[in-house]
Amino acid sequence: MAELDTSGGGKHKGGKVRSKKASTRVDLTAMVDLAFLLITFFMLTTTLLKPKAMDLVMPDKDEKDTRLPVAASRTMTVLLGSNNKIEWFVGEPGKSAPTVDNYGKDGLRKALIENSDKIKASHGGEPMIVLIKPSDKSNYRNLVDAMDELNITKIDIHAIVDITQPEIDELKKQHLY
Repeated sequence: MAELDTSGGGKHKGGKVRSKKASTRVDLTAMVDLAFLLITFFMLTTTLLKPKAMDLVMPDKDEKDTRLPVAASRTMTVLLGSNNKIEWFVGEPGKSAPTVDNYGKDGLRKALIENSDKIKASHGGEPMIVLIKPSDKSNYRNLVDAMDELNITKIDIHAIVDITQPEIDELKKQHLY
């Protein structure tokens, strides 16, 4: 039982004789119970912050090479350059003209949607495969933005791949490296 004792001071010798004051006792048990009930209520009724994380499936290191042949015309390669710019092309590098673009709904998202529709129409409904190749001049935010655009456009087949020297040279031509 919790209580608050507010009794008068001790006995002093000498001085005036004063009448004794009755000590006031306040029982705080109900207040403590109420506090714990409120704490418990708010802990159980609040929504905990959900983590903002994206699932990323990585291949096993021990797994043998199980590559399947894929037509180059089904692939879209996205090169992440400097200054928050990207360069993308469909097919093999050097055989199709690259396009310099930015992130967002009028840039990468629009290109992903248009190319996905074209590839599905020309390949009998087969989905597009996107290869993301970050350069040394791109930052982590650029990679996250590219992955977000893939999730928004619901393109499920994608891979993060190392960039090659011819692709770096192409970025240098566009002043993105």
